[in-house]
Amino acid sequence: MTVKNFLKKFLMIIGAITIFSIFMGMATGIFFWISKEDVSDKTFLELNFDKELVEYVGDDPTALMMGKTPQVLDVVEALQIASDDERVLGIIARVSRANMGFARVQEVRDAVLAFRKKGKTAIAYADTFGEFGPGNRAYYLATAFEKIFLQPSGDIGLTGLIWETQFLKGTLKKIGVVPRMDQRHEYKNAMNIFTEEKYTEPHKEAVSKVMMSVFGQIVREIAEVRKLSEEDVLSITDHGLFLGQEAVNAKLVDELAYRDKVYGDIEKKVGDVTFLPLLNYLEKAGRLYTEGETIALIYGVGGIARGKSRHNHLSGDEVMGSETITRAFRSAIKDDEVRAILFRVSSPGGSYVASDSIWRETVRAKSSGKPVIVSMGDVAGSGGYFVAMAADKIVAQPGTITGSIGVLAGKMLTPGLWEKLGISWDEVHTSQNATLWSGIHDYTPVQWNLFQGALDRIYGDFTGKVEQGRGLSGEKVAEIAKGRIWTGEDAKELGLVDELGGFPLAIRLAKKAAGIPENEAVRLKIFPKRKNWMEMLMKEGAVSSEEKTSAMAMAQALQEIQPLIRSLRQTGLLHPSGVLSMPNLGSAEMKF
Repeated sequence: MTVKNFLKKFLMIIGAITIFSIFMGMATGIFFWISKEDVSDKTFLELNFDKELVEYVGDDPTALMMGKTPQVLDVVEALQIASDDERVLGIIARVSRANMGFARVQEVRDAVLAFRKKGKTAIAYADTFGEFGPGNRAYYLATAFEKIFLQPSGDIGLTGLIWETQFLKGTLKKIGVVPRMDQRHEYKNAMNIFTEEKYTEPHKEAVSKVMMSVFGQIVREIAEVRKLSEEDVLSITDHGLFLGQEAVNAKLVDELAYRDKVYGDIEKKVGDVTFLPLLNYLEKAGRLYTEGETIALIYGVGGIARGKSRHNHLSGDEVMGSETITRAFRSAIKDDEVRAILFRVSSPGGSYVASDSIWRETVRAKSSGKPVIVSMGDVAGSGGYFVAMAADKIVAQPGTITGSIGVLAGKMLTPGLWEKLGISWDEVHTSQNATLWSGIHDYTPVQWNLFQGALDRIYGDFTGKVEQGRGLSGEKVAEIAKGRIWTGEDAKELGLVDELGGFPLAIRLAKKAAGIPENEAVRLKIFPKRKNWMEMLMKEGAVSSEEKTSAMAMAQALQEIQPLIRSLRQTGLLHPSGVLSMPNLGSAEMKF
């Protein structure tokens, strides 16, 4: 092919893509113009909390193929819009499960309560809350609704909370693995699952405090909306299990009814009602934050690591990559339209270096005159707190797990394991401390001193930046740090966060910090820019139906093995999470 012919074909392809893009843009505009008129005058929005509600879905082709996954902000926005939409009479939600963390439950719960304050109807139904398992979280979410219906064969497992921790010291001993780790300080208890057989006193104190704080929130708020005393709710949780009519008698639900009757009663009362899934409504009604002054929205979700943000298909977890997040901050700083930055953080921490890189960009953003407001999700601890602590304001839900201002590190010595497997090792090295990070060699006294110095340095840097960012004294930080975790409720009292709430409050604070009048509309602009479906497909190449089927099958297989991957990670034999990591909540789990 001649150069001339090549250029001719190349320009034809570019032209075709351009025309296609223009056509798609026009078609999309026409679709939304038409669809906005396509909401019935008598509409009930449908929500299904049996499906997972996530913080953020990255540019992941597999997720694209599996269909749209609802995000927390989708629900919050949709309910805000619907609360002022005369066509929407109410919402009906399936709340048998609540596949999300406790702070996400509180975010959605707040949105439902705000919806009801506008005079709208909110109905929840469930086939069961538990069925021989704890149903506390799902029931707590359901109590935000005006009426709760339970299937006659269902039950409510309102049994209170239990925090169970798996200790692996005995297992590691059996397989010949010796943990050689250290921490700063006694409440940084992730190491304990490898070195202890039960809770130490500081470990028990920390988890008990968090558990009782969360439990207190549940009891108070259930009592308030169900018109019970807190003593009544405490007595109910001591009883624990309520079968069918017992739940009605205890005033925990309003009526026993199957799904068809719940829907049928709405149809009888309203008449020609339309039931519209919430995400479909959001597409038809349009997003809330699309015009006005610009606020950048940056999602920092998942364990923190150097490199790009990504989705870990093996574990099912998101990874917050410092390269992606710092680039997002730099872009927002350079964007003249951006008045403030909203940083949504939901992370148990990870790499110290990556966390520090992100922290630096939050400081640079403030120095550039663009205020930074952090909104915390389920967990924002250790490295997750590190990246947030320099913000102008930090907003957390009462049940957010935060703090964990500490550090731990070390290695697993595995010679005993290899000996049991009949595997021998040998090595040669050049320098005195070449074996520092080897799992075959223990630390020498010199290496142990180097290791301790590294822990001291990181802890000192962390606490010093807490003092600087939060305006706290060194004595105060020394008291509340030590690796200890706190709920958002307690963190506010300690000065680690500023306000309790979710997205709406964080957006109001961002507007205030940027000098934008409270009643003015704003546009949330996501950084980095989200790729559309065409950009993702162009990046990945054309996808045939066979490839799509294979990808969906692979995604399903990965979902099946994710619990195994998480269990293996708990042993510490997989790649470590990083020195600024919180206790793995898979091995230290608060049962809801």
